[in-house]
Amino acid sequence: MISKVVVKLKNNSYTIAIGHGILGEFPHLIRALGLGKDALIISHPAIERLYGGKLSAVLKKAGYTVKILNVPEGEKSKSAACALRLLKQISAYDVCKKIFIIALGGGVIGDLAGFVAAIYKRGVPYIHVPTTLLAQIDSSIGGKTAIDLETGKNLVGAFYQPSLVFADTGVLKTLDKRQIRNGLAEAIKYGIIGDAKLFDYIEANHKKFLKGDTGVLNFIVQRCARIKAKIVSEDEKETKGLRTVLNFGHTVGHAVEAASRYDQYHHGESVGLGMRVAARISVNMGFLTRPQELRINRLISSVGLPEKIVGVRLAKILDLMRHDKKFTAGHNRFVLARKIGQVKIVRDVPAKIITQAIQAYLA
Repeated sequence: MISKVVVKLKNNSYTIAIGHGILGEFPHLIRALGLGKDALIISHPAIERLYGGKLSAVLKKAGYTVKILNVPEGEKSKSAACALRLLKQISAYDVCKKIFIIALGGGVIGDLAGFVAAIYKRGVPYIHVPTTLLAQIDSSIGGKTAIDLETGKNLVGAFYQPSLVFADTGVLKTLDKRQIRNGLAEAIKYGIIGDAKLFDYIEANHKKFLKGDTGVLNFIVQRCARIKAKIVSEDEKETKGLRTVLNFGHTVGHAVEAASRYDQYHHGESVGLGMRVAARISVNMGFLTRPQELRINRLISSVGLPEKIVGVRLAKILDLMRHDKKFTAGHNRFVLARKIGQVKIVRDVPAKIITQAIQAYLA
């Protein structure tokens, strides 16, 4: 059974299709979109081995041509060099064809493939087929595409909405526990920023989730997708400040991720650490109570996410934060918690409070 969540936009609204074991339905959903007959899948070798053959088979059976382009696994593929290499490969293949791009993978593949789709021929259609929990509940929704620079994550990119997000939760059964925990970090974030009942649900059911309970898994993916879709619908390009709340934990998290050269900490692990720091700043600014901070930290720990920032210098974190897109003209901007289920955007948090909060979690 497929559940559908619609991202309602002024232009280019699209559907998030969610279900367990629904891969066979993929051609039926894309046929009505009128994208063309030439599918170009961007993935990496490990994902291709798991799902590339299955996806290709259902597409070819439905009359589509299929070409798969692989990039190396990991955040380092979100680079200008990798994007340019893909563009050259696509250009060489795209002769007398009407292509559309399919991003088959997690957040890195989605960001990279979406960016390539946005700039090739000033935009070609693309579809997300997210294969990680983090991508299904967060990064595949909203049209943020990007590559990284040495000075920080996602500094080169575009808002470019997909034509469809197709989330088969059955693929999550092949993920290792670390990848599941990465996704749960973003699910916890959704609970903190706007859904206290979701936070309660994750507290009560995260053990079942980690064991692969289908019902719990589908509930969390659908709930998070609806929250993200609603926020994106109201503030597609982050011009109203509404979408900014999605960055809770990401300011410090992105800096930690970049400071570790994307090797030591995965995205969700970095966000988990960033949420701990954001909660501490929230307490020290007088917005959040200490018991609520402890509850947030307890859940982050319970799902198995890191408790301390190891092997990363404070100076490096602070330096990378200055390149954050949310910091402009010398003014910082943080998403801080007022309580579980409610956040606020705060400018010009004192440097001392930021530093002390980070130091509290440095090993």
